[in-house]
Amino acid sequence: MTNIYEIANKLRAESKHLPINRIELEDALNTLIHRVLFPICDQEKSREKKLYYFYSILVENIAALSDRKTAEAMVDKFISGLPELQDKLYDEAAVYFENDPAAKSIEEVILTYPGFFAQVVYRISHEFYKMNTPIIPRLFSEYAHSKVGIDINPGAEIGRAFYIDHGTGIVIGETTIIGNNVKVYQGVTLGALFVTKGLANEKRHPTIEDNVVIYAGATILGGKTVVGHDSTIGGNAWLTKSVVPYSLVQQNSEIKIHNTLNAGEHIIDFNI
Repeated sequence: MTNIYEIANKLRAESKHLPINRIELEDALNTLIHRVLFPICDQEKSREKKLYYFYSILVENIAALSDRKTAEAMVDKFISGLPELQDKLYDEAAVYFENDPAAKSIEEVILTYPGFFAQVVYRISHEFYKMNTPIIPRLFSEYAHSKVGIDINPGAEIGRAFYIDHGTGIVIGETTIIGNNVKVYQGVTLGALFVTKGLANEKRHPTIEDNVVIYAGATILGGKTVVGHDSTIGGNAWLTKSVVPYSLVQQNSEIKIHNTLNAGEHIIDFNI
């Protein structure tokens, strides 16, 4: 029988301890979202206590990555902007309600919509990203990714009234810029045309201007690629070059019908 005690001692001796507590940080993030920003039932009475819990966990973990004075300054700045962030998030929940005929209430959006959850976590992580907080922004965004299957890098710049429909499989890269009133459906990738470490400080991901709709499965790549305002990108489209405003980009599908009846196989090709 394996000696569990010896294995545990060996693992402990050879382990490199990570500087932050991921479990604590994820719990703090959930507390902020579900007990402070969107409190359920009569949780408002304990909002101050819950907010202090978030504050203390963030300070302790950021301090482990830098120093306590820097950590306190970062978290203080984030906390001071929470009322404005909360207003913005309620406005964005209303955007989901207005755009989705299946939504019965704003409360339903807040409690159940994966796209909205990913967007909330993005807004939080982006604030820490702008302060150059190490690791924490990416940890938050990857937590949302693991929960709902939507990967929004905290470095992306996303404007007002952003709307994610369904959301599963969406990828939005670090240097993506998205304007106002943009709608994105499931399976969309806003990615890099080339992936090399040497491009780490370059704009690698596309720019999406205002009032653009990107339908399911579309892929838009490249830091120089700009989708002009009021454009529509059709489902499964593959785009690596810029398009002017008011464009319609479509992916034509080729259908082959195989008829094996009677005198052998006949193939009819046509595009739709």
